[in-house]
Amino acid sequence: MKQVTSKIIMIRPKHFNYNVETADNNFFQKKINSVSSIDIKRKSVSEFNRLVNSLKRKKIIVEIFEDSEDIITTDSVFPNNWFSLHKNGNFYLYPMFSKNRRKERRKDIIQHIKDKYNVKQIVDLSHYEKENKFLEGTGSMVLDRENRICYASISERTNSEILHIFCKHLGYEPVTFKAYQKVNDSLEEIYHTNVIMSIGINYVIICLQCINSKKERKFIIDKITSTGKTIIEISEYQLNNFAGNMLQVENENGKKFLIMSKKAYESLENNQIKLIESYNEIIYSDLSIIETLGGGSARCMIAENFLEKK
Repeated sequence: MKQVTSKIIMIRPKHFNYNVETADNNFFQKKINSVSSIDIKRKSVSEFNRLVNSLKRKKIIVEIFEDSEDIITTDSVFPNNWFSLHKNGNFYLYPMFSKNRRKERRKDIIQHIKDKYNVKQIVDLSHYEKENKFLEGTGSMVLDRENRICYASISERTNSEILHIFCKHLGYEPVTFKAYQKVNDSLEEIYHTNVIMSIGINYVIICLQCINSKKERKFIIDKITSTGKTIIEISEYQLNNFAGNMLQVENENGKKFLIMSKKAYESLENNQIKLIESYNEIIYSDLSIIETLGGGSARCMIAENFLEKK
């Protein structure tokens, strides 16, 4: 199995804004009262376009879908939560925590992918929403595809039961833990695993500090080490600046890149940057409006496409 792909899918936002429903358990979200809704939409599109242009300049294949005109979805810029596309031809649809985010599942996008790529099976897990059980795609799960390991921080948005169903279906080993962040004077569950860690071919970027259990922390370290990958540890400060929300991809010539936001890049120390750059080039772009209001960063904006073209 390949760990990285040269084909990615992104959705250009039209209605981006602060989502009250997701703010219930996404503590990375912050309101910006000083910016109007019109300016928020304009700036989010500008941030999106700049990132896409940076990727295309490096010959990474970006397939863009325009946001729906009629269906108002504030978080559609984060498509990796509602679907994932796999090398074996599986197309997964996921149960989402926020009711207004469920409108992001679009039949036209599903049909387009079916028409263009070899989709062998659509596995629809979204029915678990009726049971208030959620698994938000590659937000909830960070996949070591080469070693068939699925890392997942269990939270309100990452249900253990559905996780194990997914892993059994695809033949992955589930590796679960609990991770927390400081919010004012309390500790709160971190909503998604992909803000905690990112897996590349040769390395794993991870905030071990947020795994409170020493037993779980050691288990995660041992598991990563057993795969031969280098651990690049980030601090909770860096986590809060989205330094865990990164994605390694390759371009059409096979050159590797790590995609991140400007905020994430600027939070890194020089030795961390040098280590990352020993494995791949870094691409970073300013995503401050999307990060602040949406509580997600560069990785969340990208759905990987491992399907083969027809």
